[in-house]
Amino acid sequence: MLILAVDSTAKTAAAALVRDGESVGSVTLDAGNTHSETLLPAVEFLLSSACLNIDNIDVFACATGPGSFTGVRIGTAAVKGLAFGRGSVCAAVDVLDAIAENLADTDCIACPVMDARRGQVYTAVYECRGGDIKKLTDDMAISADELGGVIAAINTELPVMFAGDGYDIVYPKLSARLPNVRETPRILRGHSAVSVAKAAMRDIECGKDLVDAETLSPIYLRPSQAEREYAEKHTETKND
Repeated sequence: MLILAVDSTAKTAAAALVRDGESVGSVTLDAGNTHSETLLPAVEFLLSSACLNIDNIDVFACATGPGSFTGVRIGTAAVKGLAFGRGSVCAAVDVLDAIAENLADTDCIACPVMDARRGQVYTAVYECRGGDIKKLTDDMAISADELGGVIAAINTELPVMFAGDGYDIVYPKLSARLPNVRETPRILRGHSAVSVAKAAMRDIECGKDLVDAETLSPIYLRPSQAEREYAEKHTETKND
């Protein structure tokens, strides 16, 4: 199975080709350009470098959120465009599941953390043992302090490890508060399109249905800034 995976949910734009669980190639860019400028050229580069074309792809895997509202929409739209009209199937991947894949081979409590702004992180808690991953909580948008309470309530001897672009927000605070927090090697902290493909494969093996390009849609844990401002404005109007 050849998977083309993309992730544009955070600051970096990432694309990867993964065949039967092994990386064919990957590109991760943080050059200051918008994802709309970098994501499709990265895909084109990967395909041409591997002497492949888009019709060789068996599954299109997309990190559909949570994350940057603009980034999530760009990645989802790109994959829908690539897959549409080819009868291709898509895997909608929770990016927190993908980040947890970075730590799958480390026995630990894995906590992906993404900067959600407004003093919060997007997060969930996973137990990793021997390459297996068990999701212990739903996805959440909460503060670092609230996450500390969630972790403290889990009765485990395993070390706690964080990954994601919220690492520098959460680790300094919770490493001082929780005794079993361990530093995560830098190479395992970032977003990886290879991990998106691995999460897609895990979902497929667990029986999760693939979707067509038309059905693929983003995951949002909270309203966008525009929606929040609209709601606040209309609440103020009603109270006047």
